[in-house]
Order: sequence, then structure tokens, then C-alpha cells
Amino acid sequence: MSADPVPDDLWERIAPLLPARPARRHRYPGRLPVSDRVALAGIVYVLRKGVAWRDVPIQIVGCSGVTAWRRLRDWTEAGVWPRLHEVLLAELREAGLLDMDDAAIDGSHVRALKRGDHVGPSPVDRGKPGSKHHLIVDRHGTPLAVALTGGNRHDVTQLLPLLDAIPPIRGLRGRPRRRPRRLLADRGYDYDKYRRILRRRGITPRIARRGVAHGSGLGKTRWVVERTFAWLPQFKRLRIRYEICADLHQGLLQLACSIICLRRLRTSF
Repeated sequence: MSADPVPDDLWERIAPLLPARPARRHRYPGRLPVSDRVALAGIVYVLRKGVAWRDVPIQIVGCSGVTAWRRLRDWTEAGVWPRLHEVLLAELREAGLLDMDDAAIDGSHVRALKRGDHVGPSPVDRGKPGSKHHLIVDRHGTPLAVALTGGNRHDVTQLLPLLDAIPPIRGLRGRPRRRPRRLLADRGYDYDKYRRILRRRGITPRIARRGVAHGSGLGKTRWVVERTFAWLPQFKRLRIRYEICADLHQGLLQLACSIICLRRLRTSF
């Protein structure tokens, strides 16, 4: 008996985004392909449990880990995961659950067991190979955009790319929302150059100063990004980077952010 770990509300949102599969041949059609929902179950199983792709239990999931990995690859190339994230952000805004007046940004290290793109010596792990997750969230900790870099990249290098990666969030009448009004960050982002750039974009920087005693009060609102980073390890596949291909790890990271958005939507029902 196979179990379906894909909730209906997740499947209903992702199904319209999946690329159409090629039609089967009439003559010598070959083996019937695994359904997209079963393949998604395999991807979600690996994301949650952290098992290797070869160890996915066919009896439980309904497909092999190789099949699930191939769909992850194909759907990542088709851009499914950022579009899913954008759909969920629009629903959150429509429901009044997205507050972009304040946004917080930060980065977090993860160990990388294999070489590949966006892998570098980690300054917090004795120079061992690692990567960094960079995240920007709204006032409630809802992920707005996420990025992957090498472990030796400075957090501030991803400030502008993350802002640019926020999709045009619809859900209400009028122009889609793309930028916060205020951006909160720790001392790692303390550069006047970036403060000036943020102000030119109409964003008020609220960044802690280096060399100044703690007590700025930013922690009262900036802590939400730390909480979101604490949510990500619940998806055990993200605790350590196993994927050699950076885009596949990025795809799993974006899927996890979408699931976090979906959980927040469920609390409103």
C-alpha cells in the first residue's frame, strides 16, 4: 500500500504549473510513466526525511528515487518552483497575511558534502566545503525570496540580488508589490554604499552598526528571519547540501519555502 504525502492543497496549486508530458506512442508505447503526483510525493519524501534518492521506499511512495530525481530536474529546468512560490505569495497577500512594510534579511551556512557550483570554504566550519542559504522574509517571517551561494560569500553580496528576486506579488487590486518599505539587517550588512542604494529604491534601511553596543532594538522585529531559518531544518534534506547541481538544491529550497507559505495560509482557514 503506497502512501500519498502530498496534501491536496499543495497538489491543486502545483498541478497547473507542471509542464505537459509528451504523448505516448501508439505503437510500442513502452512502460506507463509514473504520474506527476506520485513523483512529487517522492520529491517531498526526500525533502522531509532527508534520505538518499536511492533509498526512497517504492512501497511507501509509489515510485523509485531515480524517477523522483528526474522529475525534480525537469521541473527545476521548467521553472516550476519559483512560479509556485509566487502563486502562494499572491494568495497570502489576498488573504491579508503578507506584510511587506518591514522585511528582514540574513544568511545561514550549511555543510556541502560534495563539490559543485556555489560551494566554497566555510569560515564558520574550519574551511570545510559549504554553501549559504540567503533569505529575505516579511514581518511575519514568510519567505519572499531565497538564494544559494558558496559558503565563503559575504552576506551583503546577496542583498540586492535577493531584493531583485522578490516576484511581483499580486493578490490585490493595483500594481503588484515588489519591494518592502523598510529593510532590517544585522551588522554584516553595515555598508553606507548599500544604504544609499536602498534609499534610492525607496527602501528605508534599518541596519545595525558595527562597533556599536547591542541594544538597537532591531531584534524585536528582525528575529523573524532567524525563526524562518529554524523552520528550514525541519526539511531534513536542507540540513546538509547533498546535491552536486546547485539548481537542484535551490529547487528543494524554494519548494520548502512554498510549503512554509502554504502552512501560513492554512492557519487562516
